[in-house]
Amino acid sequence: MAKKTLNVGMIGYGFMGRAHSNAYRKVSQFFDLDHAPVLKAVAARNSDKLEPFARNWGWESTETDWRRLVDRDDIDVIDICSPNNTHHEIALAAASRGKMVLCEKPLAIDVDEAVEMVEAVEAAGVANMVWFNYRRVPAISLARQMIDEGRLGRIFHYRSTYLQDWTISEDVPLGGPTLWRLEKEVAGAGVSGDLASHSIDTAIWLNGPIESVSGMTEIFVKERPVQGSPSERKAVEIDDVCTFMARFSNGSNGTFEATRYARGRKNKNSFEVNGEKGSLYFDLENMHQLQYFNHDDPSHIQGWRTIMVTAFEHPYMKNWWVPGCVIGYEHTFINALADFLKGLESGEGTHPSFREALATQKTQEAVLDSARNSEWMTVD
Repeated sequence: MAKKTLNVGMIGYGFMGRAHSNAYRKVSQFFDLDHAPVLKAVAARNSDKLEPFARNWGWESTETDWRRLVDRDDIDVIDICSPNNTHHEIALAAASRGKMVLCEKPLAIDVDEAVEMVEAVEAAGVANMVWFNYRRVPAISLARQMIDEGRLGRIFHYRSTYLQDWTISEDVPLGGPTLWRLEKEVAGAGVSGDLASHSIDTAIWLNGPIESVSGMTEIFVKERPVQGSPSERKAVEIDDVCTFMARFSNGSNGTFEATRYARGRKNKNSFEVNGEKGSLYFDLENMHQLQYFNHDDPSHIQGWRTIMVTAFEHPYMKNWWVPGCVIGYEHTFINALADFLKGLESGEGTHPSFREALATQKTQEAVLDSARNSEWMTVD
């Protein structure tokens, strides 16, 4: 039986544009799905860079205005890979045209915009998802499975770090197509919206809702040169580090640290969950491994064990290689897209939805409010 085609219109050709393009090309080769994505059109303002990008990845056509892309009758899905300050307008326009909407994280530049985006896609009744791809790391999905199976029992502690080091130098400029994450008008927030949003989404997915937070932030380099205008300098207005404590609805306590000032750490996205019966530990820099401690083991053989998450019994892995062969970062986007398409086919919904991502956005904003006011804040 012929597969149903799903015509994709993507906006943006940067890092995420490459990751998403690869997912659209590969998903049907590794997953048995009823829908087959078609790389119908990609949009971006710079045609000189857009055209070679489209040729390289196999996009059928290009647009230099995202509005024309959204208005096209031959597009079923709009995928937003452009900077944070563009998500709101594009998502509202796409929903109003009845298009499904996929969006890179964070959902929006602030909670107000995020709420409007949720209302728009739900009023239009269109499928929607935010690309929190780390949920689709097989080891993290296995952690969720083990928690759901009760292998940790009652959860006491959730501990998270997301550490990088690429903005330590004072010479790193802000702004432009590559460093917009350092500019408040475009990014909205610093590591709290970039790195910590991943950490928060993972924590909520594994351990349930966060009720309240107490945070602190710091801007270590107060002023930076502007990209493309080295003689011009601009004040840095968004956080370089974000650290906070959290109380979860299940009664457990959490600690979170996100920073781009951890020398030697390139992408250390880690968490540890401590429960009554055992503990789990994960580090993205060893993404095929999940550490597990089982208190029910006989005392003379108790200790942390390393689970190699490559077997057919593990989440997603039956779609990839033989046991013992690892997969990488790019595969998490393919797994995410496969889940989105399966959600369409089954009618069970697509996750994480805009509404789920709104919970993460509200937590981020509560952390920043807490840091400004030096007090605990309730997450709405």
